[in-house]
Amino acid sequence: MRSFITALQFLTRIHLVKQEDLTAEDFGRSTRFFPLVGAVLGCLYLLAALGCLALLGGLPSYTAKAILVILPILLTGGLHCDGFMDAVDGLFSGRSRERMLEIMKDSRAGSFGVVAFGSILLLDWSLLLDLPAPVLLIAVFVMPVIGRMAMLFAVAHFPYARSSGMGQAFSEAADRRAVVIGLVTSLVFVAPWGIAAIAALLAGLAFAFVFGRYATAKLGGLTGDVYGAIELMTETFVLIVFFLFAVLPFDRTGCFLWM
Repeated sequence: MRSFITALQFLTRIHLVKQEDLTAEDFGRSTRFFPLVGAVLGCLYLLAALGCLALLGGLPSYTAKAILVILPILLTGGLHCDGFMDAVDGLFSGRSRERMLEIMKDSRAGSFGVVAFGSILLLDWSLLLDLPAPVLLIAVFVMPVIGRMAMLFAVAHFPYARSSGMGQAFSEAADRRAVVIGLVTSLVFVAPWGIAAIAALLAGLAFAFVFGRYATAKLGGLTGDVYGAIELMTETFVLIVFFLFAVLPFDRTGCFLWM
């Protein structure tokens, strides 16, 4: 329970108890509970979507979709948003590895990061507008679960790029057992929603692997900022998968009809 609360209070603004004297090992052990934290957030997103449904008699409102885009930022304190902007500023700066790491450590957001963040918010909002209400409800629930499972996978699979830092504690503790626990947790919350949700989970893990390899080639490993970027982009990737399932026809077996 201590490790779960540590993960919850680190990844979100939901603070249940006051935790003092936390060690790097405490943060490291919390990685196995990242997908469970995603499930807590997914429940809150789902309740918000259902609230919009009850108040508006449906989800056609642009404002309702904007609320669903803003809510994750409020509940996480923009943690992954900051990592995403820093990662974009560094990875796409065209500088040396050392300079990239310096740029990502800078607390100031650069133009690349700001433009990229605005673009991904616009894409999320557009995808939510295009999803039918039943599909949207499923998507907003599984999205944070898959995003944090993708982050756990990246933490465990790729080396840490810096010699020290919070991310190093995560990297050292995220072993095979943590990944198995996280994957089982993810399947418990994702698989009951059907083939589209399972496909989104597999696609999210594949995306985390591809982007993780790209960042590792640039930096020699991943950083905390890249972890946050992978989480944020995977959530958007999940929405894209649900969008494809919503707009493309299916046969009775649930497979795509490519015609």
